[in-house]
Amino acid sequence: MSSDGVNKERRRFLVAATSVVGAVGAGLAAVPFIKSWTPSAKAQAVGAPVEVDVSKMESGQLLKVQWRGQTIGILRRTPDMLADLPRLDPELRDPDSLDSIQPKYVANESRALRPEFLVVNMHCTHLGCVPQMIPQVGPQPFDENWRGGFYCPCHKSKFDVAGRVYKAVPAPTNLTVPPYSYLDDQTLIIGVNPEDTA
Repeated sequence: MSSDGVNKERRRFLVAATSVVGAVGAGLAAVPFIKSWTPSAKAQAVGAPVEVDVSKMESGQLLKVQWRGQTIGILRRTPDMLADLPRLDPELRDPDSLDSIQPKYVANESRALRPEFLVVNMHCTHLGCVPQMIPQVGPQPFDENWRGGFYCPCHKSKFDVAGRVYKAVPAPTNLTVPPYSYLDDQTLIIGVNPEDTA
């Protein structure tokens, strides 16, 4: 004990003990906060890849699935639909999809890994409405020379069967193509790029 009546050893012990208890308390208090950063199982499921069996789809059929809260359309195109694609180029705003959101591996005329199947985010690039698929070729109330495709009745945007936007409509770009690949000849997986399945 020192001459001024203060026990320095005891003071050091109390300061050290208080610091340790405070650090442990802060660590325990931080655990729930850090755990809140981890997405819930429901949130993880929403962002998870979606597998789709396309083997039973008929030609001309559109199948809709949900991925990350978005409606994804899978269209099994007919040979006639594919043959029409180059004929529409003069009527389209971005026929080569240079200004559109899509993976590089679908940078082709059909905007697809396999020309037969179009995989596209169904939300209009204008305000996010979901266009209708109108496959019938022929005069429609909104287009006398309709060649089939997607029509958004909200603001009259039109897209062909490759999701490419027509000129003079409100939608600024082609429909978005999400990342996707094939697990096998019958199964398509949305949310996984082809290089990730190899």
